[in-house]
Amino acid sequence: MNNVTIVSHPLIQHKLTMLRDKNTPPKDFRELVREISMLMAYEVTRSLPLKDIDIETPMCKTTGKTLSGEDIAIVPVLRAGLGMVDGMLDLIPNAKIGHIGLYRNEETLEPVEYYCKLPTDIENRIVIITEPMLSTGGSMNGALNMLKKRGAKKIKSIHLVCAPEGLKKVTEAHPDVEIYTAAIDEKYDETGYIVPGLGDAGDRLFGTK
Repeated sequence: MNNVTIVSHPLIQHKLTMLRDKNTPPKDFRELVREISMLMAYEVTRSLPLKDIDIETPMCKTTGKTLSGEDIAIVPVLRAGLGMVDGMLDLIPNAKIGHIGLYRNEETLEPVEYYCKLPTDIENRIVIITEPMLSTGGSMNGALNMLKKRGAKKIKSIHLVCAPEGLKKVTEAHPDVEIYTAAIDEKYDETGYIVPGLGDAGDRLFGTK
């Protein structure tokens, strides 16, 4: 899976362990997700193109580097993906935000679309889709299909934890999408939850269970 990057920075791995702990309360969980997302955004944006620009420092004229103008859109998959947006905005404050609404049919485990609102110029932006858990791959494939149907061409996805089966499914269906994750876990169980995982990211973020 050449398009998959495991972001193994020690700070990320330390914070991920705290996320996994069932005793971590929602407030701390939200803060940790934000911090991990900001750290992972550093890696996701590593290949952004640069151009030279002439400036003048207090000492002399010089040439520096600046981003060459490729705009970014951050697109969370509702609702858990919302928890990753603020951390990324800390690093990329000018990004536009879209939203994709999907829920998983608990019987078929297949995604059902209920909402999609994207920047009007989505085809011209680098799209970073956020989804804390990539489990069966069904929801992520659905979200990527929605993005491509609406014109997105350069897409990266960012996750806290992935199941290997779901990751394989997504990479086979979308080999052009760059995938970043903090961990690849053992598997997903019969209910579609990642093992060992960290539980339901949405419930833990918003305190709904």
